[in-house]
Amino acid sequence: MAFLAVSSLTKEFFGLKALDEVQFSVEQQEILGIIGPNGAGKTTLFNIISGLLRPTAGEIHFQGNPIQHLKPHQIAMEGIARTFQIVRPFNDFTVLKNVLVALGHRFYPGLLSSATRFEKASHLEEASTILARVGMDAYRESIAKNLPLGFKKQLEIARALALDPTLLLLDEPMAGLQYEEAERLGNLIRRLREEGITIILIEHNMQVVMDLSKRIVVLDHGVKIAEGLPEEIRTNPTVIEAYIGREEGVA
Repeated sequence: MAFLAVSSLTKEFFGLKALDEVQFSVEQQEILGIIGPNGAGKTTLFNIISGLLRPTAGEIHFQGNPIQHLKPHQIAMEGIARTFQIVRPFNDFTVLKNVLVALGHRFYPGLLSSATRFEKASHLEEASTILARVGMDAYRESIAKNLPLGFKKQLEIARALALDPTLLLLDEPMAGLQYEEAERLGNLIRRLREEGITIILIEHNMQVVMDLSKRIVVLDHGVKIAEGLPEEIRTNPTVIEAYIGREEGVA
């Protein structure tokens, strides 16, 4: 049984198919890359898996259970967390309080209310442990809006880890990062996999995808056009035409 199985997933917007019977599976503790040109349906796929959108047709099974009907908070409680391409921390909160808010989401219905009610010793210890996991414990008292983009991306992952996920969806985590920042984030992603977290990664940087992923799924106009090992995808003529051949500057 696959850890996550996506079956015949279809999503229509006003008669246009953003996803068209997409199928793939993810094994436990695997890093799966999702690539494709702009408009290929990658973020729509993440939005459906995380419950922000309902599919028009198809099913998603997580650890054997259907989840396509669940709401976002229910899917998070099942063990699926995600990040977004555009990071949106609570800008005026400290790094520590940003993680405390995410931890409080397990216990309080309102995020802002949890920020002030959740500062118990055990919760502070857990938040500190999460920050140490992502290499940000030294920045715990820094104000989020003052962080460089690389650390904001790490904070985004820290907030996702506060939900104690077994599956982590990363939406273009390397976007906008300098080389050193991308290297640091790549090493973090590898560590999280070694800790037992399964990861699905959307990323435009082809080298990052090739280096991190065990397998890669390629979408184009909502259709899966290829799936395989990185070396297979790199030389696939259909992928070269649909993805690499259309986007200038992709290495």
